[in-house]
Amino acid sequence: MSARVLVVDDVPANLRLIEAQLAAEYFDVVTATNGEEALAICERGECDVVLLDVVMPGLSGFEVCKRLKSSAATRHIPVVMVTSLDQQSDRVQGLEAGADDFLTKPVSDLALVARVRSLARLKQLTDELRVRAISMSAKLLHGKASSDSGRDGHIMVVDDSPASAKQITAMLASEHRSEIEQDPTAALFHAAEGNFDVFIVSLGLKNFDGMRLCSQLKSLERTRTIPILAISPLDDRMRLVRGLEIGVNDYLVPPIDKNELLTRVRTQVRKRRYVERLRDDVQTSLELAITDTLTGLHNRRYMERHIGTLGEQAASRDQPLALLMLDVDHFKVINDSYGHDAGDEVLREFALRIRKSIRALDLACRYGGEEFLVIMPETDMSAAALVAERLRRGIASEAFAIHGGGRARSM
Repeated sequence: MSARVLVVDDVPANLRLIEAQLAAEYFDVVTATNGEEALAICERGECDVVLLDVVMPGLSGFEVCKRLKSSAATRHIPVVMVTSLDQQSDRVQGLEAGADDFLTKPVSDLALVARVRSLARLKQLTDELRVRAISMSAKLLHGKASSDSGRDGHIMVVDDSPASAKQITAMLASEHRSEIEQDPTAALFHAAEGNFDVFIVSLGLKNFDGMRLCSQLKSLERTRTIPILAISPLDDRMRLVRGLEIGVNDYLVPPIDKNELLTRVRTQVRKRRYVERLRDDVQTSLELAITDTLTGLHNRRYMERHIGTLGEQAASRDQPLALLMLDVDHFKVINDSYGHDAGDEVLREFALRIRKSIRALDLACRYGGEEFLVIMPETDMSAAALVAERLRRGIASEAFAIHGGGRARSM
């Protein structure tokens, strides 16, 4: 896939080098020579991934990253620190500032391109969810995403070395719940059944290809959206690159530093929760678009969109289709006598009695106010009349309880 990459560096030679590396892989490259310029480009939405030098005059890369991640307009843009700083503390500082990765110069073409592709793919997925949420007027939860600590995650550690697995879980214990799976096959089944936030997978499994396990986790519907943090020696660079291409989200190189492990896991937990919130928002918006919020039945909009299709299906199969209209007599008297809250209770109970009295294939909708509509496929006029009478008798035979003022009243 292609993407627009912003390269930020105050050294022209470095800009040209990275620009050439990315352009050779058909990425669209934008450049900036200082932090202020980079922030302006990001705020205009002109990039998908940021490659950011740390040591620059004016704003440092750490400060630029913090500002990007603290703004609702830019916090979803992936940031990779590309710098000559190679101390463990530098990597941790960059990750704590919100960076998605920290690459040390000189960066190999393979590692750079694989990382950019991986992050651009994640950005595209997140953008699609954000656009859907916006189009449905859903709340994007930017504030919740930014305030999420990334802690209290449920982590699965897949490692057949007891000493290594125990070390990782001990490091995680201060912030997360973790489970060890030494058998990769069992891990696959457990992963599909459990509710995990991150998988930590050793690529050095003795009797199983760790890359194969990562691929299988990304292919299953229940687990494909859960981030994978791979552990692999740095000298196995080709395997790491391949892992990023198949969907591995991040990686660590032994010996593992506790602070770096915790920071990378926090980042993946936050991303996981943010994407899940967006998905939940989209799903909720879809449900609200077709559901009457008071009664839980389908709304008139849904009915109008589907009644034509149901009619065409009935005609093509030469089967009857019946429509039953119901309303509550003297409903204004209920509102005037007992109040609108009581009227809402009556409507909810009315809808519940309708739902209990019809078949699963029938479509019950709130048409508007106290009017309801039931569409009954494969039902002729005589059968529909019987259903209508059964509904009328069932609804009229039992009083509606109205709860108010701490006691129940019947009407």
